[in-house]
Amino acid sequence: MSETRGEIRAAIAGDPGVHFNALVRETPFAPGQVQYHVRRLIASGDVVRHERFGRTHYFAPEYSEWERDALAVLRRETAAAIATALYSHGTSRPNELVETLGIPRSTLEHHLDHLLECAVVDREYARGNHVVLSLSRPAETAALLETVDPHPGSRLVDRFERLVDSFLEG
Repeated sequence: MSETRGEIRAAIAGDPGVHFNALVRETPFAPGQVQYHVRRLIASGDVVRHERFGRTHYFAPEYSEWERDALAVLRRETAAAIATALYSHGTSRPNELVETLGIPRSTLEHHLDHLLECAVVDREYARGNHVVLSLSRPAETAALLETVDPHPGSRLVDRFERLVDSFLEG
């Protein structure tokens, strides 16, 4: 394996679920070089390409499908905040999360849809048709949350969505 390819592989292993643009920013290589070597790493099985919610993420091959899905969604600041709140409280109702996180209900629902689709969060209907949310795999989710630090671009998108939602609801 070339030195360049080894550095790119190490960058992916050190930042599971990294996006292509972040990989270009985090390595000293030109976009074409990164693209070439990522393709070679995928072809050799040293890297897994994972597409979720319109974005492509790169992982070391040891991550399971559930872990790749979970990391892809947890890289978003708001989704990570929802998962963290659920980990802290065990279970919560949607309105409690809206109050705790200070986000509009529509923003919560958007990120909750992704968390539910990736099987990170479970939704149950309690007595009186009340919705109760909890993490489907609390310990595994907590471990993944420790590896995730949303990139500035993801934080910016999340904050913009919250701003637009607050204007629409206000």
